Amino acid sequence: MSENKNQSSNRKSDLLSKEVEHIDITSFDARKIVSSMEKMSFVSRETANAANIYNEMIKDKDCTIFLTLAGSTSAAGCMHIYRDLVKYNMVDAIIATGASIIDMDFFEALGFKHYQGSQYQDDTELRNNYVDRIYDTYIDEEELQMCDKTIGEIADQLEPKSYTSREFIKEIGKYLKTNAKKKDSLIEVAYDNNVPIFCPAFTDSSAGFGLVMHQERNPKSHITIDSIREFRELTEIKIKSKGSGLFMIGGGVPKNFIQDTVICAELLGKNVDMHKYAIQITVADSRDGACSSSTLKEASSWGKVDITREQMVFAEATSVLPLIASDAYHKGEWKNRERKNFSKIF
Repeated sequence: MSENKNQSSNRKSDLLSKEVEHIDITSFDARKIVSSMEKMSFVSRETANAANIYNEMIKDKDCTIFLTLAGSTSAAGCMHIYRDLVKYNMVDAIIATGASIIDMDFFEALGFKHYQGSQYQDDTELRNNYVDRIYDTYIDEEELQMCDKTIGEIADQLEPKSYTSREFIKEIGKYLKTNAKKKDSLIEVAYDNNVPIFCPAFTDSSAGFGLVMHQERNPKSHITIDSIREFRELTEIKIKSKGSGLFMIGGGVPKNFIQDTVICAELLGKNVDMHKYAIQITVADSRDGACSSSTLKEASSWGKVDITREQMVFAEATSVLPLIASDAYHKGEWKNRERKNFSKIF
């Protein structure tokens, strides 16, 4: 029996032997590549145009920049890009899936890693070794369960009441200030710079498991997540913004959530403009009527996005996002921006 356990342990170590290394946009200058792509066609020109629009957002002192994250780009090597967009004042608020923030960013802040694997690996073998797969990226399921457990323990220490995901993630930021094994996670850097993070489908993540365990332990005195109030909070940011721009990675709930703030503000009797700038990087097909793949021009028909400065980039995000982000970092327009500090308004 012990021999079988040792064999399984050795196999798991083999599977989890090559760490994903997150790309550093400050270590290379993509400006020449992006400017050259501007003279090309297809996705190259889309990417260059998106980079130009993003720099316009950063240069526009009245523009609030919303970053939306869906999909698994954080696990795939883009985690430090998102952190640096906050660190270097190129993002004012974040709307993300719970997985991007908890299963990936918080997970690594606890000292765990994502690993390079293969999309052709036998998934039964992975399951037998308690290894989860995201395409060609591996995660140790036992470590992920420790992430679940830690979320529940953080909740145990909080005053029993309703919290928005933004409020709870801020508490996670406080926790990481003294407990992080890996410093400068997205959550921690956002906490330090008063950049609010919203996860409108928060329980669809490791956070959901942790909070279920928290409520099971505390059936009569526990926290809950108020997604309605966080919609109001995010709409309040839109109302307080003179202008706004969207930088959207993937689609999903985060994309629709931030676009809907325009409609929500109008229903509250507030006079707000549509989002002035918009970029979406996606591989989704626009022909099936899904929100994740709906074009930005389509969003204009709903009164959400102005189509004057918008760009759809039909590409897998890890291939073009580093170029757009590095171009913006090295152009340096962020040095002239004042921080919005939206976390302070609540």
